[in-house]
Amino acid sequence: METATSVAISISRSLVSLTGYALYTASGQPAKELRDPFEEHED
Repeated sequence: METATSVAISISRSLVSLTGYALYTASGQPAKELRDPFEEHED
């Protein structure tokens, strides 16, 4: 395998992993610990 192909695959894997982690953090189990500042200050 050429160097450019392996670099492209590793960058793609990193982006997919970071995107998956961000989605899990935003909507998965850790999201229950997040607070909504707009909901706290409603009139």
